[in-house]
Amino acid sequence: MASAAFEEIVEDFEFLEDWEERYRHVIEQGKAMDPLEDALKVPATKVDGCASQVWLHPKIGDGVFHFDGESDAMIVNGLIAVLRMLYNDLPVSEVTAVDAKAELARLGLNDHLSAQRSNGLAAMIARIRETAAAAA
Repeated sequence: MASAAFEEIVEDFEFLEDWEERYRHVIEQGKAMDPLEDALKVPATKVDGCASQVWLHPKIGDGVFHFDGESDAMIVNGLIAVLRMLYNDLPVSEVTAVDAKAELARLGLNDHLSAQRSNGLAAMIARIRETAAAAA
């Protein structure tokens, strides 16, 4: 069910020797994203439940789901980039069918994030799913 972009990061992770390299790769993915416009960093796009500041801005057009986002924490920015690879460009009707926990487990993320980061990741996934469900 994962997108081609997500499959690419899964393949990248297979070649990285240890978690530190994977962690750096996630951070680099976040650094490669365009920043979210300040005008989009509003209470409506802010994700509650994250230890850091997180904003997700969905864009749904022609039945296709897409979102941009940003965080003030480098690793969380990287997690946003990973979620974008997982969800962006899927038909909006398929977004809620993605088993994010299982897909992210393929990267080993579940085993290496703090409880706070895991909670924040879950909050981001919940926001994505709610947005897609409302649009479907």
